[in-house]
Amino acid sequence: MTDHQTAAGQVFASIRLVLLGVVAVLQFGLSLPPLLSHPHGPGAWVAFGVLALATLVCAVWVVRRRPLPAVVVGAGVAAVLGASVLATDALPPDAHFGAAHWSFGLVGWHLLVLLADRVGLLLTVSGVHLGCEVVQFVLAGTPERVEIGAAGVVVLGATSFQLGVLLLTRVLLRNARQAAEVAVEQERTATRAALAEQWAQDLRAGFAGGLGTTLPLLADLADGVLDPRDEDTRRRCAFAATQLRRLFAEHDEVPDPLLHEVAACVDVAERRGLTVSLAVGGTAVPVPTDVRRELTAPVAVALSAARERARVSLLRTDGEVRVAVIADTGAPVGAVSSRVEVRCDTYGEQTRTEARWRTR
Repeated sequence: MTDHQTAAGQVFASIRLVLLGVVAVLQFGLSLPPLLSHPHGPGAWVAFGVLALATLVCAVWVVRRRPLPAVVVGAGVAAVLGASVLATDALPPDAHFGAAHWSFGLVGWHLLVLLADRVGLLLTVSGVHLGCEVVQFVLAGTPERVEIGAAGVVVLGATSFQLGVLLLTRVLLRNARQAAEVAVEQERTATRAALAEQWAQDLRAGFAGGLGTTLPLLADLADGVLDPRDEDTRRRCAFAATQLRRLFAEHDEVPDPLLHEVAACVDVAERRGLTVSLAVGGTAVPVPTDVRRELTAPVAVALSAARERARVSLLRTDGEVRVAVIADTGAPVGAVSSRVEVRCDTYGEQTRTEARWRTR
C-alpha cells in the first residue's frame, strides 16, 4: 500500500467514525421520540432493533479504524433495507414522509456508514431504498397532491443533505491523497538532494585524497627539487597517474566497478610502454567503494614500479576477492586495513603482490 493510499484510508476511517456517531445520535436522539409518541405497528420496534444492532456491529470495526469486511457490508445493507421496509409498513396509512416516519432519513445515514467508500453501490442501494419507500407510499392509499408535494420536500431535503455529505467526503479523500502525494514527492526530492550532496562530498574527498600526493609531486617538479630523469621520480609520477586514473574510473557507472578500476590501472601502465596481461576469473560480486580503493592501491603501487612487463589477475568467488600483480620489479606493500590483506613475495627479479578481501 502506498503512502497516499494509507493517508486516504486514515482520513476515511475518521470520516466513517463521525458518520457512525451521527447515526447513533439520530437513531436514539431523533428517531426514538417519534417512535414513542406516534402509533406504530409491532414491526417498527423490530426495525428499530435491527438498525441499532447494525450500528453496534459496524462500531466493532469503525471504532478501531478498520475497514468493514465485505460480508458485514453485504449483511448490513440487506438488514438496513429490510428494516426500512418493515418500519415503513408499520406506519399508519397517512403517516408516510411525515413526523411519524422516523426511519426514512435514518436509513440513508446507515447506508452512508456502510457504503461511503463504494459510491456507485451506495447510489444504487439508495435508489432502491427510495423506490421501496415510494412504492409503499403509493400502496398505502392514493395520495393527494398536497401529500405528494410534502413527500417530495422531505425526500429532497433528506437525500440532498446526505448527498452533500457524500460529496464532502470524496473531496476530503481527494485532498488527503493529493497532500500525501505532495509529501511523498517532497521526501523523494529531499532524499535525492541528500544523496547528491553525499555523492559530491565523497567525490571531493576522493579527489582531495588523490591530489594530496600529486600536488606536492608537481610542486617539487616545478621547483626543480625532483629530477624527472630519476628512477624514483618516474615511479612516483607513474603511481600518481595511476591513482588519478583509478579515481576517475571509480565514479563511472559500469556493471563491474572493481574490474573497471583494475583495468584503468592497467591502461595507465600500458600507456607507459609496459606489457601487461589481465586475467579475470569468477563473476562480479558487490564490493564497497572504500574496499575497492584498498584492493586496487597495491595494484597501482606494483604497476608503477614495474619496468617492462606485469601480469594482473582478478579472481572473485563466493567467499573472497583477490587482486594480484606479478611484476619484474616492485616495491613491497604492507597491509592496507583490517579488511584487506596484502601480501608481497619476491622471487629473484619477480615480485608478486596480492590483495585479498573476504566477503564473509
